[in-house]
Amino acid sequence: MLKRIQFENFKVWDSMDITLGRVTGVFGTNSSGKSSLIHLLLMLKQTKNNSDRNIPLDFGDADKLADLGTYSDVISQHNKSLDLSWSLEWLLKDELSITDIEKSPTSVLFKGSTFGLSSKVGLIGEMLEVKELSYKFSESEFSIKPKNEKCSEFELKFEGEKGFRFVRTKGRNWTLPKATKYYLFPDQAKTYYKNAGFLSQFEALFEAEMDRIYYLGPLRDYPKRSYQWSGTSPTDVGQRGELTIDAILAATLKGEKRNLAPGKHNKSFQEMIAYWLKELGLIHSFKVKEIADNSKLYTTLVKKEAGSAEVALTDVGFGVSQILPVIVLLYYVPEGSTILLEQPEIHLHPAVQSELADLILKASSRRNLQVIIESHSEHLLRRLQRRVAEEEDATAKDLKLFFFSTKGGKASCKELELDEFGAIHNWPNNFFGNEMEEISATRKAALQKKLKKMKSEAGNE
Repeated sequence: MLKRIQFENFKVWDSMDITLGRVTGVFGTNSSGKSSLIHLLLMLKQTKNNSDRNIPLDFGDADKLADLGTYSDVISQHNKSLDLSWSLEWLLKDELSITDIEKSPTSVLFKGSTFGLSSKVGLIGEMLEVKELSYKFSESEFSIKPKNEKCSEFELKFEGEKGFRFVRTKGRNWTLPKATKYYLFPDQAKTYYKNAGFLSQFEALFEAEMDRIYYLGPLRDYPKRSYQWSGTSPTDVGQRGELTIDAILAATLKGEKRNLAPGKHNKSFQEMIAYWLKELGLIHSFKVKEIADNSKLYTTLVKKEAGSAEVALTDVGFGVSQILPVIVLLYYVPEGSTILLEQPEIHLHPAVQSELADLILKASSRRNLQVIIESHSEHLLRRLQRRVAEEEDATAKDLKLFFFSTKGGKASCKELELDEFGAIHNWPNNFFGNEMEEISATRKAALQKKLKKMKSEAGNE
């Protein structure tokens, strides 16, 4: 599970440092830097996916997870003289052993259950370069850092209590180049140093953790009357939910089953999706059906109420098609994944927004998922508070809630103090607007209108 994220000089942030929970809610005003947290992770993921090993960072384009422009666009205040740096820390499910495979496959160098990566990039001349890279594991740090201010020569360094040091291979005292991508040591590190081969295990572990991150954006595809499916199994539902039906059909073909809690009856994948659509109060039944045998064309059929006729998804409320990718993503990705959701409540009735919180809590608890939500929904937040008080699928330790704001063009982050009774002790001013002011103004206007009406009626007598 991703436990901590730190970064400096990213977009509207001078710095951010937050600790994440099993479910993390990010709230705040528009343009308050909420999306920066998700955008950083998407930038790192799409860079990892880029086949070009020499690109320090992939800022994306319209076809990728995030389109962030150029270095000038992502660096704070557009000040290209600044360096962009970040650190990520994971709590691993199982203790990990790092072996010295050059010595023996069973030779354990380090072991632990926390793992982290730190990187720094910046411009050297006109070229974006990796200036520093380090991995933290087992209370030790393994890094490649420059030997001079020009960042023309680098060296491997070890910091920790254990009696370990990197040893140069005899006859290979050549200059060590910089890191390639922000997380990859140069290939020469494994040949110039005779005991650095295990660094590849850190790189592989980092790639595996990034592969466990899945994203669904706020703008989702419109439903269609028919969908073509060739039998492929997507990794997720797509950033716009465009692969939702493919994912449902792939899980159905594999016979995958899900349950709501230990000891509960297993449901087929489609039954689980239908259950939640009904539980959210949106429809009575749901299924995906092939239009004709061997046509590879499918349609989604729903019943709005018991006894009503089956109709296509396009013929019911728009909110159903917008929440469907959220439900499918939560139950489709592998257990132990981290899911990033931007405004999952879009186009949903307030009551459904509350039920959405239950869906997220139930799925994250049952499937060991970590969910990071960027939202504007008061109803979703209130339900999270209620479930903490009731200790149903959540405790105060499971949840982390944050309020983002900006002042003078710079963003700041405040963790909301949530206690075991579901109460928040440090509500920001006008978090969701001034409710009492609205009530007071409405009653005052109503009273004035009544007095005016009474005077008018009295004058007519």
